[in-house]
Amino acid sequence: MKINFALSVFLLSTTALLYSSQFIYFKFFKTFYTLFSVGNMTQITEFWKDIAWLTANNLLWIILLFLPAILIFFIGKRIFSFEKLPLQSLYTTIAYCFLFNIASIYIIDHTDQSNNTAYDLYYKSTAPVLSVQKLGLLTTMRLDLQRQFTDWSPSITEAAPMYPDVDSSKTQKPQENDTNGETKVEAQILPINFDSLIAQEKNDKVKELHQYFSTVPPTNKNAFTGKFKDYNLIFITAEAFSPYAIDKELTPTLYQMTHNGYQFTNFYNPIWGVSTSDGEYVATTGLIPKGGVWSFYRSANNSLPFVMGNQLRKLGYKTVAYHDHTFDYYRRDVSHPNMGYTYKAVGNGLELKDTWPESDVEMMKITIPEYINEQPFHAYYMTVSGHMQYSFSGNYIAHKNKKSVENLPYSDQAKAYLATQIELDRALKFLLESLEKAGIADRTLIAISPDHYPYGLEKKAIDELAGHAVEDNFELYKSSFILYSKNMEPTTVSAPTSSLDIIPTLSNLLGLSYDSRLLMGRDVFSDAKPLVIFQNKSFITDKGKYNAVTHQFFPNKGVTVDKQYIGQMAAIVNSKFYYSAKILDLNYYAKIPLLSTKR
Repeated sequence: MKINFALSVFLLSTTALLYSSQFIYFKFFKTFYTLFSVGNMTQITEFWKDIAWLTANNLLWIILLFLPAILIFFIGKRIFSFEKLPLQSLYTTIAYCFLFNIASIYIIDHTDQSNNTAYDLYYKSTAPVLSVQKLGLLTTMRLDLQRQFTDWSPSITEAAPMYPDVDSSKTQKPQENDTNGETKVEAQILPINFDSLIAQEKNDKVKELHQYFSTVPPTNKNAFTGKFKDYNLIFITAEAFSPYAIDKELTPTLYQMTHNGYQFTNFYNPIWGVSTSDGEYVATTGLIPKGGVWSFYRSANNSLPFVMGNQLRKLGYKTVAYHDHTFDYYRRDVSHPNMGYTYKAVGNGLELKDTWPESDVEMMKITIPEYINEQPFHAYYMTVSGHMQYSFSGNYIAHKNKKSVENLPYSDQAKAYLATQIELDRALKFLLESLEKAGIADRTLIAISPDHYPYGLEKKAIDELAGHAVEDNFELYKSSFILYSKNMEPTTVSAPTSSLDIIPTLSNLLGLSYDSRLLMGRDVFSDAKPLVIFQNKSFITDKGKYNAVTHQFFPNKGVTVDKQYIGQMAAIVNSKFYYSAKILDLNYYAKIPLLSTKR
């Protein structure tokens, strides 16, 4: 009896602990943690103050989760019998559990099998939030555990989907060709002989990738190719940056760079499973992260030939990377050197004032002298000043800039968020002034994109800043991408674009040799059709928006599409998830000798 009682209390307490920890994690990161994240959970303790604040503000819900265990512990013996079950009752209980499980699997196997259904989430893909909604938290965690030990990867039914509006006969060997007998169109490819690679490859999984990429249509060179050739490059992933942070009076530098550079009016920055790290991964590699793992960390031993650090280092650029927080957070200490950078952050060479969060301005002042006089250079930054929580009492940067926002007609949380973005603006002001002083402002291209939308804000605060209720499948992720150089001609880009397009676009603008077939985004200045992909496999094209959760397509005004088009695009989206994961798992770029990046 004592053992059964203790076991009941233990199981109920453990279940409550799982649910409450996932609850707080979701409140913090807007997703659920995986087993891989648990293995690296020590890093999240750096945010113990934020976690304590969230726990205190949601204490009632946590108490309710632990209530069954509490009641059993104190009054359970008065209500229930904890005597050992007779064997017949035990066998009956086990039989019912077994039958219930079989029935559940049968229902999953014989219902809709399209994207984001219970079948898809159970067998073929990973999307923690949707999985919890449709399969439950415990099943989702069990699947994650199972997949960690079986080296699972997403799967697709169609290995090589047909691209709409593309002549498949021209994708096998996409060499230079004449489009009208006069104008020569040159494809953005490298001299990779896929036919030879396929013939020689003995690994079926690698061969499958060779076969797929040999069918992907490349993008073409265009009027923007090499426009910034030999320029210095400063590439910034800005913590929680968003359109709400761009204001003529409040953030004049961001406003000036936005309106005097390439202005992307339809840019999206989807959130992925590992928030900041996955946001960095997409923007710097041009690949979709694999669910359930830290893709950037996993890529640390892989060849990454198309990241800016490796591409520009080969051309003799000085390549450096900086982060104004702990150097090994998300294991950037191994991922970022693998991208071709000499990497510094707090704890391995970058000494900053001990605050939370740290100052982007201070980081710029310390690091810019390390490279500005060694041209050509490429500097990559991951900022931190814009980090949540957004309050004036627990956020040093928000408190520091409070006076600049205190009279704004917003809630304290919204004002605190804007105060953190002022620090980014001032850091950029110092950067531009330094480039101007060095006489290289007109020979330096600056690219700035967010890691994710400011999910540390409550939805009501986001609506407040937007001035209306923000739609949460597409509009929530609408963001800003800045491409700027002094004296450049301002240009508006209205086609749908996303962070997945950054690497091919920068590669084209800088006149770099790369293979557009091997990246999941597109050069936005090419004639390739736009495709914005979201974590739940929703997508946006030039024809409209498809919600993969509700399975609804919303065509643009005057546009009509049929089911075949939607099916083709869904297949392309699935293939990009699948082959991105395979590139990571198989270290695929290393299988192509031309692409090796090992020093």
